[in-house]
Amino acid sequence: MKFKRRQVEEIYINLTPMIDCILFILVILLLTTTFQQQSRLNLSLPDAQGVPPKEFDHKIEVMVDSSGHYAVNGQALSSKELPDLSTAIKQAANDRRDLMFVIAADSAATHQDVIRVMDVAGQLGFVNINISTKVPTRGY
Repeated sequence: MKFKRRQVEEIYINLTPMIDCILFILVILLLTTTFQQQSRLNLSLPDAQGVPPKEFDHKIEVMVDSSGHYAVNGQALSSKELPDLSTAIKQAANDRRDLMFVIAADSAATHQDVIRVMDVAGQLGFVNINISTKVPTRGY
């Protein structure tokens, strides 16, 4: 008796759906990814009569905006928490406590936010702490 042989079909994998899924995931990732941008704090410093500022080669400048957010040497911190502020100041200082420490606080910043910065600086051992102000413009 003669039996019919079954035809064996060639196996092939269709990659088109897989490529479509990968491209879709890539598009979703690109749309939801945020890129780190250097953010700047807008400060409105209080006016004060005083000595013109001196320029220092190395200093640590902590900025406090009106909503209480901090920035250390221009790098904005992600939270208002004291451990984050302390860590950022330690990294900027590189174990040097003799650097000029400048606090630039917005005129609308709360007293508590400025005191927090002073407290952290004191705990870390900084002794040369200055508060930055804006010299008013004089019309002649």
